[in-house]
Amino acid sequence: MRILIIANKIPYPPKDGGSIATLTLARHFSYLGHQVDLLAMNTNKHYFPIDELPKDLSSQIRFIGVDTPAPISPVAALKNLLFSDKAYIAERFYTEDFRLKLEHLLKESNYDIIQLEGSYLGQYMPSIRSGNTAKVAMRAHNLEFEIWQRTAKNAGLLKRFYFSNLAKRIKKLEVQQLNEFDAIIPITERDARSLKQLGCKKPMHVTPTGMDINSLTIETSKMEFPSVFHIGALDWPPNQEGLLWFFQKVWPLVLQKQPNLKFYLAGRNAPDKMKNLRVKNLIFVGEVDSAVDFMNSKAIGIVPLLSGSGMRIKIVEGMALGKPMVTTSIGAEGNPAKDGKEVMIADHPSEFAQKILQLINDRTLFDDMSRNAIDFVNATFNNEVIAQSLIHFYKSL
Repeated sequence: MRILIIANKIPYPPKDGGSIATLTLARHFSYLGHQVDLLAMNTNKHYFPIDELPKDLSSQIRFIGVDTPAPISPVAALKNLLFSDKAYIAERFYTEDFRLKLEHLLKESNYDIIQLEGSYLGQYMPSIRSGNTAKVAMRAHNLEFEIWQRTAKNAGLLKRFYFSNLAKRIKKLEVQQLNEFDAIIPITERDARSLKQLGCKKPMHVTPTGMDINSLTIETSKMEFPSVFHIGALDWPPNQEGLLWFFQKVWPLVLQKQPNLKFYLAGRNAPDKMKNLRVKNLIFVGEVDSAVDFMNSKAIGIVPLLSGSGMRIKIVEGMALGKPMVTTSIGAEGNPAKDGKEVMIADHPSEFAQKILQLINDRTLFDDMSRNAIDFVNATFNNEVIAQSLIHFYKSL
């Protein structure tokens, strides 16, 4: 088959969950013998020169980038709030340049499948449908409106008003276009159920983000034990919110029992408020060249999410490397790993702290959970199996 993937950012380097989700599936479509084109917005925030992509990658996938600033402007956001009924965060990703490039690409190529990476790209459906017979699937990385609903609950008064309004607008957009696609590709079973409740009548195929199992090298000899780490997009509001909660409510409880324990914070696009946190024993690492190397060098991963939606890719990646991961119920959504066996789940600060301390004080527990996590990811998130299953689904359309 000939497949066109459309994304709102260049999924390289694959250092955040969205990029990993897009790139790993695209590569495995190619491995399975399908021709893959990837049309992406090259935004200021995630800019990457197309001609600097690794040759092995560009030989597998044809990348087409369109410079798309997509700036976040407080003035533009206020103007949108007062004079528009559309979601500002979605409007930023609709441009004439991208529309024209998409239409040109559709005229010169005959695709079997067009896969949209997220609901915001549904704004281009009129152009896609114009004279095109390809089946169109929307890959739902998460329920976007749910992220903002949950963020609003934990925000101050003014932000709560704005985020609640934004969530309503995004939900309206997502519901309106839900049945315009030929198929929906949720990343989790939970999201599939939610989409049906929202009125989706189109075929669905749950496709979790898989891991390239054979490409991951586990190096326990390099691990600093004990140590705690977090790696993720530090400009993503749910990550910021969860980390601030952790450092205020959980970390002091951990340090009462382990006063010399170090916390390593890694991730790209960190704002000043994250770079300049004054937290005891916190080592700010920032963006790393290799997430795998970073995680191999640390012991216990934490993902303290209080909001968000979809599946947390960094939890799965950490598990694949044998890292016991401690997260919240929201962080564990969409991941069938069992609490206490393959992952640790806690929502109260004292319980969260206690689970970290258990893993430090009981090396047998740590080692058992490490092995269980690796076996679980190998059985559940093998990308080759996941990609092949989705191809079978696409052929059935």
